[in-house]
Amino acid sequence: MSKSAIIFPGQGAQVVGMGKDLAEAFPECRAIFDKANAVLGFDLAKLCFDGPIEELTKSSNAQPAIFAASVTCHAGLKKLKPDASFSATAGLSSGEWTALYLAGVVSFEDTLRVLQVRGQYMQEACVEQPGAMLSVIGLDVEKLRSICEQAGVEMANMNSPEQTVLSGRREKIDVAELLVKEAGAKRGIRLNVAGAFHSSLMATAARRLEGFLSKIAFSAPKMPVISNVTGQPHTSPDEIRQLMVKQVTSSVQWVSCVRTMAAQGVKAYVECGPGKVLTGLIKRIDNQAVLHNIADRPSLEAAANAWTN
Repeated sequence: MSKSAIIFPGQGAQVVGMGKDLAEAFPECRAIFDKANAVLGFDLAKLCFDGPIEELTKSSNAQPAIFAASVTCHAGLKKLKPDASFSATAGLSSGEWTALYLAGVVSFEDTLRVLQVRGQYMQEACVEQPGAMLSVIGLDVEKLRSICEQAGVEMANMNSPEQTVLSGRREKIDVAELLVKEAGAKRGIRLNVAGAFHSSLMATAARRLEGFLSKIAFSAPKMPVISNVTGQPHTSPDEIRQLMVKQVTSSVQWVSCVRTMAAQGVKAYVECGPGKVLTGLIKRIDNQAVLHNIADRPSLEAAANAWTN
């Protein structure tokens, strides 16, 4: 791989068993979970390895759990390929925090604490402002903008040129669901989420997070980290702090993130963490990209064997 990026999934990727075989295989990977347990004050490793899925899916658990599992996947790669290096990093939604950690912006301990409270604040906002999300496949952005205006909903995730996620109050998502079908969408799929993430209904969560982040130390990134909000590389620590608050209520500009990395010369992407969601999305954004995912020991070994830089 000549110029490559490492990318990280966000909430929704969680699965019981994530990180388990890597932790059993490599002491360095087990140490990550041990450290996370100590920081959070409960057995995150057991929750990741054994579930139950209902507890793992709670936002305040899922976000730090996916972070720990993703860091474990990266540690596995470094174990097998110590010379592995990347030209850029990015993550989807909460996965952007993993990218910031990898780039040296926020410490491991602080990232865990941030993700735990971020998840808690978002869950509380879901109760205060009940909402829903709708994944739309096969409608262009301009048509969707018009539908959002008609229905009173917002664009939450620009996942690929073919897939956009809408977010808003439940009754307004009901309206949007009818409108996208009338407009000829290939599919409109309700997401199994607690509320209207990445919309103005998360405003209270953003305000609470802003207060928490004021006490967290941010450093300048050691490698380019592509912002979900702008689709461009982050700059100063203060700007990163502000954008990570804004990210809670803003659209995730994943298409722009990938196109920015491609414009910088990135040809290959390694997704570290549970699932293959980002690998699938990038395939639809840049069909020339070389794609690998690391979610467990077999996929780690396959990625390491393919590594050429």
